[in-house]
Amino acid sequence: MAGSATGRVLGDRTAGLFLAAVVVSGFGSSAMSLAAGIWVKSLTGSDSLAALALFSVWLPVLFGPVLGALADRLPRKPLLVGANVVMALLLTTLTAVDSAGRVWILFAVLMAYGTSSVLMDSAETALVAGAVDARLLGDFNGLRMMANEGMKLVAPLTGAALFTRFGGASVALLDAASFALAAGLYGLLRVRRATPAAGGGGAGGWSAGVRQVWGSPVLRPLVLAGSVTMLCAGLNGATLYAVVDRVLGHSPAYAGVLSMAQGVGSVAVGLLAGPLLRRLPERVFTAAGIALFGVAVGLRAVPYDAVALVACGLIGAGLPCVLIAAMTAVQRETPDALLGRTAATAGTLMFAPNAVALALGAGLVALVDVTVLVVLVGAVALAVSAVLVTGRRRRVTTGPLPSSAEA
Repeated sequence: MAGSATGRVLGDRTAGLFLAAVVVSGFGSSAMSLAAGIWVKSLTGSDSLAALALFSVWLPVLFGPVLGALADRLPRKPLLVGANVVMALLLTTLTAVDSAGRVWILFAVLMAYGTSSVLMDSAETALVAGAVDARLLGDFNGLRMMANEGMKLVAPLTGAALFTRFGGASVALLDAASFALAAGLYGLLRVRRATPAAGGGGAGGWSAGVRQVWGSPVLRPLVLAGSVTMLCAGLNGATLYAVVDRVLGHSPAYAGVLSMAQGVGSVAVGLLAGPLLRRLPERVFTAAGIALFGVAVGLRAVPYDAVALVACGLIGAGLPCVLIAAMTAVQRETPDALLGRTAATAGTLMFAPNAVALALGAGLVALVDVTVLVVLVGAVALAVSAVLVTGRRRRVTTGPLPSSAEA
C-alpha cells in the first residue's frame, strides 16, 4: 500500500515536478546555508556576524502572515518561477563579496533568500493542495520532507568542500544554478488554477490566516503542538556541541556524524508518513512523533556513542511528524483563497520558536548541566504529546472550513 501510494505520487506529473524542484533547490540551499556562515567568519573573523548570517535567513519567517497574504494575491505559478529567477540573479552578485567591507551584500542577499523562501513555500503549499489528490497529500508532504532532509546529508559537505577549494563565490554560483533549474521545472507545471480562487486572494487581509488557524479545532492544536515542539527542538539543537564534548567526550567534528544519523531518521519517516496518516488520526500520529522525539532527546544524556546515534536517528524520525501532519491539515482544511497566508502563518508559529530557542539554549547550556537540560526538554515534549493525544479529537475532513459568514 505504501509503495503503491508513493508510486502514485511520483507518477503524477505535477507532484513529480514539485519534488524535483525541491531536490534541486534544496541541494543548493543546503550547501549555501553552511557556506554563508563560514564565508562571513573568514572575511570578518567574527563569530557573532557568522551566527547573524543564519539569523538573516530566519528573520523573514516572523513576517510569514504578511508574505503569505502577498502570495495569495499573486498568480502562484508565475510567483514560483519569478522568485527562483530573481534569486538566481541575486546570488550571482555574491561574486563581488571579497572583503569585510562588502559583506553587507551577502547579508542583503540572505534576507532576500529568507523572504523568497516564505513566499515560495506559501505558493507551493497552495498549488499542491489543488493539484494533488487529497488522499495523497500526506504521502507528498512526507516525500517532500524526505527530499529536503536527504539533501542535507550531502549538500553541506559539498558546499564546504567547494568553499575550501574555490571560495564562497563558487557556492553562490552553484546555488544560483539550482534556483535557475528549479525555475525551469516550475515553468513546466500544468495547473488548472494558476491564480487564487474567485473571491479575492486578499480578502480578509493578512490576519485571515491567523483567524483560520486559531478558529479551526483541527489546525489550532496541531500548530500549537508544533510550536512548542519546535521550541524544544531549538533547545535540543543548542545542546549539540555540549553533548558531543561533555557527555560523549568527542571533538566538535563528531557533531557531523550525529547530524547524519538524524537525517537518516528524517528520510525514513518521509516514506512512512503518508501510510501512517491514512491509518491513524492526525493527533495520534503527531503525538506519537512528539513522544518519540521527547524520549530520544532524554536519551542524549546517556554517555555512550551507540545510544547517541540511535537517539539522533529517533529525533530525526519523530520531529518531522508534527510538521508533516500540520501542513497536510492546513492543505485539507483551508479554502484556496486563504491557503498561502494560512500556510505561512502556521510556518511562522511553528518555526519562529525554533529560532528563539537556539539563542536561549546557547545561554542555558552555560548555566545548566547539559544532561539535566536534555532530560527536561524531553519531558516537556512528552507532556505536549500527552496533552495532544488526550484532548478532544476530531476526524479531519477533506473539505475546507466554512467561512466566518457561513458559520
